[in-house]
Amino acid sequence: MNLALYAGATGMAAQQKNLDVIANNLANSNTTGFKKLANNFHDLVYQNSKLPGGDSGAGNTVPTGIQIGNGCQLASSSKIFTSGEIQETGEEKDLAIEGDGFFEVTMPDGTSSFTRDGALKTNSQGQVMTNQGHIVKSNFGVIPIGSTIQVATNGQVTVITPSGSQNFRIQLTRFANPSGLVSIGDNLYKESPASGTPETGNPGENGFGSIRQKYLEGSNVQIVQEMVNMIVAQRAYEINSKSIQTADGILAQVSQLKR
Repeated sequence: MNLALYAGATGMAAQQKNLDVIANNLANSNTTGFKKLANNFHDLVYQNSKLPGGDSGAGNTVPTGIQIGNGCQLASSSKIFTSGEIQETGEEKDLAIEGDGFFEVTMPDGTSSFTRDGALKTNSQGQVMTNQGHIVKSNFGVIPIGSTIQVATNGQVTVITPSGSQNFRIQLTRFANPSGLVSIGDNLYKESPASGTPETGNPGENGFGSIRQKYLEGSNVQIVQEMVNMIVAQRAYEINSKSIQTADGILAQVSQLKR
């Protein structure tokens, strides 16, 4: 009966973590370029009092055996990198990546991070930056104050100033396993051994996504689906707590047998 208590407790803990992820997804349903998280669970070690295929005598084997599990635990929380809805903004420095790829960002310590958030700005020197003030690399050139830009789907940028025009081409970065990237907040990701090394290429070529100017990629969170997931998690939590209450009730009855 103790197994039921512990298995129920692990189930409640698992559903609490599941609810934590669902709540975070819902909180970021309007976050530009946000990618939802999904929890993956696995069962714990089993107590095998009779193994399947064991000898039952006279040359016969046990067909199924007796295996009792000890509950479940969180195996991983992975980012789901499906595309979010592309939304028109009309702002010329808003760039959406339609397909595979990230913008490369320089952190204050000089290291690189990566983002799908294309709500870009320029500082007083004309450097392209994120909303948090991090400089965007990705082969961006300087955009002088007062100039206008035109961005083609292949990443070709034309900067038009009163004195003429200049050109540069945006590059994107991708990873073999983007779900292995480390989320560090501010819509940024860090490379990890699981993600693989970054690969750089031109938009619209060799499987890289294309660029949409005056658009932003929205969150890929589907609110209705997350609400359904939340109800399922709540019911699972309740059922696991019920199994603990039932096991406790049985133990209480056993303890009263000698009276």
